[in-house]
Amino acid sequence: MTESYKGILPIAPTIFHENGDLDVEGNKRVMDLMVDQGVDGICILANFSEQFLLTDEEREQVMRLSLEQVAGRVPVIVTTSHFSTRIAAARAKAAADAGAKMLMMMPPYHGALLKADEQGMIEHFKAVADACGLPVILQDAPLSGVTMTVPFMIRLAKEVPLVRYFKIEVPGTANKLRALIEAGGDAVVGPFDGEEAITLMADLDAGATGTMTSAMIPDMIKPILAAHAAGDRKQAAALYARVLPIINYENRQCGLRSAKAVMKEGGVIRSEAVRHPLTPLHPKTREGLIELARELDPLALRWGK
Repeated sequence: MTESYKGILPIAPTIFHENGDLDVEGNKRVMDLMVDQGVDGICILANFSEQFLLTDEEREQVMRLSLEQVAGRVPVIVTTSHFSTRIAAARAKAAADAGAKMLMMMPPYHGALLKADEQGMIEHFKAVADACGLPVILQDAPLSGVTMTVPFMIRLAKEVPLVRYFKIEVPGTANKLRALIEAGGDAVVGPFDGEEAITLMADLDAGATGTMTSAMIPDMIKPILAAHAAGDRKQAAALYARVLPIINYENRQCGLRSAKAVMKEGGVIRSEAVRHPLTPLHPKTREGLIELARELDPLALRWGK
């Protein structure tokens, strides 16, 4: 394996019509927008993509239309998480066959109590890796309720070498990234930051080589990564300070609805609908988000006009 993915690999939202049906053309437009945002890759079918509200048939449709629309312009990462090893492996093979370049996966869990032990997780990821032959980014997030220690993640990377990327979004992310990088050595090819980049500067200082944000303002986050990688931490910090208010607003007030709201405002998509039981943004909350966006003027706010 010689690839080394880094930079900004944002999560694409899944676009629906107002009635909740899948909006095929809207999803295609999002792919084109994200390429124009200068992203280094696009991740689809993640939690911020409302993957948990899609049928299996819709997942397949979104995967194929996304890969076809991107058409190799940037790498596409497909999220294939599932509690069932068999289903996760089948999803992984389908993604590889369709042209995905990498997978993202959470550890197997179902609800609050059904979780695999460490040996079960090793076997789970090995089966998926064997089925597809693609590099995997392991998502370490509180949503799973699974605690993965640094020693376990290093063991996983060494026993299943395709698990070579790590998206860390837990309390104390910078400390965990630093420990992972120090202990993992060459086994850790890509340490990534997540959680809408709300701890990005600390995580870059700890050694993160990329981030997986939403698709709201990746064009304004990428220069932060570039400045930091070039050794200009002062410039990176100044750029980060400028976008931190909207990142905080997204993380604490809006969640996965933020990117859709800004894209709708910018004419990229016709509807910012989310699927029930998720609910729309309160009008005042949305107003606050758009106010912050207008001060920054990101591409998503003007791409469709």
